[in-house]
Amino acid sequence: MKLSSVPSSHQTPASSSDPAPPSGRGRPLATAGVVIASIAVAFGAGAGSPLFVLYQREWGFPAWQLTTAFTVYAVTLLATLLVAGSVSDHIGRRPVLVGAMLLLLVTSALFLAADGIGWIIAARAVQGMATGAATSTFTAAIIELAAPRHRPVMTVLTSAAPVGGLALGALFAGVAVQYSTHPTAVVFLGLTVVLLYGIASVLAAPETADRHPGVLASLRPRLSVARTARGWFWSLAPLVAAGWMFSGLFLGLAPSFDASVFGIRDAAVNGAIVAVQPMAAAVAGIGFGRLSAGRATRIGALLVFAGAVLTVTGVVTARLPLVVVGALLGGSGQGAAFGSSLRILGPLADNASRGGLFAAVYLVAYTAYGAPVLVAGIASDFVPLTATVAVYGLVVALLAASAMLSLALRSRRRPRAARPGGLTGRGHV
Repeated sequence: MKLSSVPSSHQTPASSSDPAPPSGRGRPLATAGVVIASIAVAFGAGAGSPLFVLYQREWGFPAWQLTTAFTVYAVTLLATLLVAGSVSDHIGRRPVLVGAMLLLLVTSALFLAADGIGWIIAARAVQGMATGAATSTFTAAIIELAAPRHRPVMTVLTSAAPVGGLALGALFAGVAVQYSTHPTAVVFLGLTVVLLYGIASVLAAPETADRHPGVLASLRPRLSVARTARGWFWSLAPLVAAGWMFSGLFLGLAPSFDASVFGIRDAAVNGAIVAVQPMAAAVAGIGFGRLSAGRATRIGALLVFAGAVLTVTGVVTARLPLVVVGALLGGSGQGAAFGSSLRILGPLADNASRGGLFAAVYLVAYTAYGAPVLVAGIASDFVPLTATVAVYGLVVALLAASAMLSLALRSRRRPRAARPGGLTGRGHV
């Protein structure tokens, strides 16, 4: 994997070199549709957690296959980010987004046709590919479609969309499993309608990225981070990893410890507990957008640390209220940290390199989201689940603590006027 910089002609910060967003009467409506489509992409991923428990009960497959169904999504997503994360910087945002949503329609069809775990694993693999292509491209497109004065708000919104979609998917699927006789049809037929609307919205929106040569070269596995953003990228990477690893704890492992530790069998309750963490992240991501980006990252790191400690304590002592409070605190920390990280990094790249930069951010995020869950799922076959969760939470806490230290040192080292990320209307971090 190669860390590359964009050519020097593409290193001017977006605030000075990006063209003004295209004007058009229908652009605000189309932009809203693009935002809704970005939420729908994550919705489909979040819906898996309650549905997997139902499939395991009906089809009787072992726990490691359930973990595989969760993790294959992250693996194919990461592979797609590595290979195709910068493609939209070369061929434009619209072709990538439309192609990704067409793949998600294939995913819905596979879920609807599934009669065994093999179909589900295949569906999740395709879903990961589509999400890997779409996630960073949606982030870049939405920011670029916004008028310059609205870009700070849209940056915060794009950071909240993935976790908000995960929460909505988990909650909706949990309710569907509990109260519908055909939950898979309810979830994925509904998702199909929203995806078709998203495709129409993307086609109606103007293209924001000019075509550039080098698309084949861009398919070499690499992290494409503009040199102007590298320092902040590596400072923020542990924080992004801590937040998304904490999210993986709930989306990947909560259905298991809800049942084994707390004896929860109600699918709607299970879905609600899974949804607490990503929903808190989505709400906090928007709420913390009012603070300067630097302060929000530091608060976010502290909240993720506290959330991890409380969640582990709650699971080990079998106290569900502690787990819920931990989910709220840690989720809020993830939302604050991730949104502010994008606010800091976004202005450090222009339209010709922003897609690659956000792909690198999401590569860190989804590696932390998926890989530890796979390790934890394998470990839980040999050690008690509570011990697995304890080690998992300790790693999250250590990542958050290292991020707190790194950000504190950077805050003291740099003069206020030189700090980026002040996208709050006050122009400072």
